[in-house]
Amino acid sequence: MPCMIRLLTAQGLQPVSYSADSLAAAAAFEAHDGVYTITNTYNTFQVLKFDAHLDRLEDSARREQIQLRLDRVGLRAALRQMIAEAGYGDVRFRITIERQNPQALILSLEPFAPLAAEIRARGVRCITAGSAARHHPEAKTINWLHDRKQIEQSLSPGIYTALLLSPEGHILEGLSSNFYAILEGELRSAGAGVLPGIAQQVVYTVAPHILPLRKVAVNVRDLPRLDEAFITSSSRGVLAVVEIDGQQIGAGTPGVKTLAISQAYNHWVQMHLEDL
Repeated sequence: MPCMIRLLTAQGLQPVSYSADSLAAAAAFEAHDGVYTITNTYNTFQVLKFDAHLDRLEDSARREQIQLRLDRVGLRAALRQMIAEAGYGDVRFRITIERQNPQALILSLEPFAPLAAEIRARGVRCITAGSAARHHPEAKTINWLHDRKQIEQSLSPGIYTALLLSPEGHILEGLSSNFYAILEGELRSAGAGVLPGIAQQVVYTVAPHILPLRKVAVNVRDLPRLDEAFITSSSRGVLAVVEIDGQQIGAGTPGVKTLAISQAYNHWVQMHLEDL
């Protein structure tokens, strides 16, 4: 199914001069200078923490010194119109703001394909990317969307994603996810130098009922001592990490605490869905 792409202006939804088969392909037609957010729908027209996505989008624009005033009511209506017209059911959609024309929003959507059950059941293998770095980690920028694509294309078969490190070797975040580790009975995750995730907000809400939370990153030196690890994003939820740089994490399978957090996360999501 093709990706649906429209330009939202003060005059409403307008066509664009290009076409693409996916959100990834559509990104090639967008300027590298700007900000964006991306998420998916549930039950066709429901979303999770959509205003939090828009809050972060506006914050990213401020950090990048882009003048942005979102018409949230109009944006919601435009997305509902596109989703109904596309007829895909659940969709994954991106809202892109280009610096050169910040009042014309690029809205792109594709059918949402949930993560395969077998991947979720066995967990994923990761590597660290010591030389890669985000120049403005607290902002969700288009240039990082393009930069990370090069890293993703260089990953060896079987490696799900790469993890970014601080100069001191602290594990900060994934290429498009937040990272967490369980060490010495605590859940640890970088509290600075990363993009604040929307899924992360949910984890920070539910995890303290399961184990203590410290917003402090673990170091690569800690890998042999980690009991469990996982990543999160809006479209993936909680996904167990069972190996990093060839080092098995814990028993090499999704851990008990990770599964408990995942279950609590999914329950919280179902209780807090809202109409777009």
